[in-house]
Amino acid sequence: QVQLVESGGGLVQAGGSLRLSCAASGTIFSINTMRWYRQAPGKQRELVAGITSGSSTNYADSVKGRFTISRDNAKNTEYLQMNSLKPEDTDVYYCKFFWGARQYWGQGTQVTVSS
Repeated sequence: QVQLVESGGGLVQAGGSLRLSCAASGTIFSINTMRWYRQAPGKQRELVAGITSGSSTNYADSVKGRFTISRDNAKNTEYLQMNSLKPEDTDVYYCKFFWGARQYWGQGTQVTVSS
């Protein structure tokens, strides 16, 4: 069984920065993809950024140039560096780790950006 533990959320003023972490433990296939999603109450979960085990990345248009996704394969951990945060970035952020038909989600971490 794979478990994901997220950390790093919190309250920050607009223009500030936060760094989220997601550590995976358990039996993990070496070729995998890690992603960050976010979700506001009553809205669909949306993809923020993704990174493959080969370090190819993709970003939602709304965060390009402000957020950076990275990973440490030795630690099975992914990170989301969030800079120039805006109030509209306020959401619960979830990490996802998957390969083939297997997918695992973190518990979510709240990010709140005050204006």
